[in-house]
Amino acid sequence: MIAKHNQRFFSYLSAFTGGMLILICGGNYFVMFVGWECIGVVSYLLINYYFTRIQANKAAILAFTMNRGGAFWSWISNLCLKLSNSGDILKLLIPSYCWKIVSGQNNYLGMVTSHKMSENEMGYRGSKSVLTNTVKEQRVDGSWFLAKMARSLRCTLMGGESRSQVKILSKQLNKQRNFSTLLAQQPKLNPWFVTGFADGEGSFGITIYKDNRIKGRLVWAVKPSFQISLNSKDINLLLELKEFFGCGIIVIKNYKNEASFRVNSLQNLTNCIIPHFSNYPLLSQKAADFILFTRIVKLINNKMHLTEEGLLQIINLRASINLGLSNLQKSKFPNYKPVARPVINLSKIPDPNWIAGFVTAEGCFFVSILKSNRTKIGYTIQLMFKLTQNKRDKELLELVAKFVNCGAVYSHGKNAFDFTVSKFADNLNIIIPMFKTYPIKGIKKLEYQDFCKVAAFLGKGKHLTNEGLAEILLIKDRMNTKRK
Repeated sequence: MIAKHNQRFFSYLSAFTGGMLILICGGNYFVMFVGWECIGVVSYLLINYYFTRIQANKAAILAFTMNRGGAFWSWISNLCLKLSNSGDILKLLIPSYCWKIVSGQNNYLGMVTSHKMSENEMGYRGSKSVLTNTVKEQRVDGSWFLAKMARSLRCTLMGGESRSQVKILSKQLNKQRNFSTLLAQQPKLNPWFVTGFADGEGSFGITIYKDNRIKGRLVWAVKPSFQISLNSKDINLLLELKEFFGCGIIVIKNYKNEASFRVNSLQNLTNCIIPHFSNYPLLSQKAADFILFTRIVKLINNKMHLTEEGLLQIINLRASINLGLSNLQKSKFPNYKPVARPVINLSKIPDPNWIAGFVTAEGCFFVSILKSNRTKIGYTIQLMFKLTQNKRDKELLELVAKFVNCGAVYSHGKNAFDFTVSKFADNLNIIIPMFKTYPIKGIKKLEYQDFCKVAAFLGKGKHLTNEGLAEILLIKDRMNTKRK
């Protein structure tokens, strides 16, 4: 029968192929719908080609029914699906499976997509960037989960495609990759601010562990990393740091209320992190850790960690960084000899932005309310600005005191020192104006703003009234650890 009506048969086959191409290549839901309907009709005709046979008729009807059912549930699922954007119908969506591997698994497999579009053609969208030209958005849908106290978003924020560990096929679509983000509205962080902040919160780590996957005599892996960990309230500051360096990831631990900016890539450490701190050097004793860290990264780049001699050099350097080697590492490398830590000699504070960054990390603004018989309302108000450091950084605190020309350095227990400014005139005329010119970032900025409000009350004498005292009490009760 095929030989007799082969023209009709091959016409159906060509129509089926055409419908399949329309479905696969369709740029929007309407075109895909047309392709799907075409496949459904032609499938019925092909299966029912032997129309004189009852079984062929039944099979064709069953296939057409299944096609109708698939189309119906497809539309229902599309209505329920969480779209990755708002506004007009979405533009071309290209699955970026490489990004799925790098970003980590999510609840909806294959939902990591790249949007190719022009800003002028985007129409109204909630995430529209203020930048011009081309915007490329990458979304990971369905990564919501219920935490104990709040609904949170689990996400891994990656660097640019050029910094990915895998080749991204979709990057040939957009040569200009401006990401849609509110951070684009903010000025980039000052380099000295970043260094000052890292002096307070940064950490240069070297992880040495046994990896049985490594073949050969040496089974020890060496992983350098740079990390800054903060309370999750300061995630916006971490995003600014990520934007500044142009690399790294943000890791959120909701059960600890902690967020971290991490750079683990050897390439990014070599090309971004180390050059920055070489050009804008650390001032605290953390600079010694950085120097030893740089020497280890250089050894790894030269493949020395793959030799026994090179691994022993790394062990000796690691023994002088931070808290030194773990007990397990000491037992595995009993012949290690810690190298001498570099001596960090300071002469001055190079830039006030460094102080702004350091205070963002380590500074404290206090409002003390004490009972007193000297005032009519029975209380006295005192403002205090404080920096606390380990005793090894006493010289650094003295340089800060010399730079701002106020305050003093006091002993704080056996192993710490405080730089304290307690005079109202010094706080009002030096500390507050300095941080207006060189602003503090993150949640600490809110503490500073409340500090300024109380200083304004004191300057106007409002603290001598019951109403003014009540307002100061309200401000104090939301500062520092009481801030939600």
